[in-house]
Amino acid sequence: MVCGKLEIDILNSIWSLTKDNEDRDISIQDIVDYLSANGIERAYTTIKTVMDRLTVKSILVRYKVGKKFFYKATMNKNEMALDAVKTLTEQFFDGSYIDLIKFIENSNQHILV
Repeated sequence: MVCGKLEIDILNSIWSLTKDNEDRDISIQDIVDYLSANGIERAYTTIKTVMDRLTVKSILVRYKVGKKFFYKATMNKNEMALDAVKTLTEQFFDGSYIDLIKFIENSNQHILV
């Protein structure tokens, strides 16, 4: 599944915040605060909208504890990266990982020049 920049920023925030405790409850405010501490200023409502969109995509799950909603990622960072590589390979290289690798090797030569 391909995600936008803010979606990836939110997911990276969740993965960082739950690195030492994967059972930690993550709220929208936790993400707003984490992003802000890392120089990414976004309104609470914007973060809520994007997190709700990630929930619709089944990348996050939302659950309620008391009166407050919390979120968890349904995939870890490695699983998400593998899914992104698979999507990229299917969309641009007809599912051929060899063609993707050749592309990266050729592109790398051009980048180094």
